[in-house]
Amino acid sequence: MRSPRVLIAAVSLTGAVLLATAQPWTASGPAAAGAKPQAGFVRLPPAAPVGQMVVYGHIKRLARKGARFELGFDPAWFTSGITASRALLQDTGSGDVANDSYVVDESHRLLSYLVAPTARATVLTNDGSGISSTPISVAELSRIVNGGPHRKLFEPLASGIWIRVRIDTVLELDQQYQP
Repeated sequence: MRSPRVLIAAVSLTGAVLLATAQPWTASGPAAAGAKPQAGFVRLPPAAPVGQMVVYGHIKRLARKGARFELGFDPAWFTSGITASRALLQDTGSGDVANDSYVVDESHRLLSYLVAPTARATVLTNDGSGISSTPISVAELSRIVNGGPHRKLFEPLASGIWIRVRIDTVLELDQQYQP
């Protein structure tokens, strides 16, 4: 006969494994990095492994410099819930947040990042079957930023971009949907 301690430990371990596999915040690999779309959208903000960070903001400049691109990025805070309500109240006197999100963009200081031409990028499009995150090249993203020929976007890049960065290099750029 097994001791009650062994039985309790086995049940606890089984429960912990089941709970961990059912929770979205425990995902790892490409899905955690925002690679798998859900209902046509990339999950945002993308998860960042150790040694990387994710930043929300606006692209102000994206130009080819030799073999890669250089990004001028204006970081901001994409807030929701009580954080958004209280920030909006401080800024405007009203805490009524539309669509439960509020962007706090205080400094408009441009941070410079390097971007490989092969970095993963998505923008929002609607081909008639619904809004979705569409993969594009960094070269096309540069044309969008600089006014060159590109595919039609669902909404302008002013909706904001999430970037995933390692040190000074952008690994991923994803447009944020703003209802």
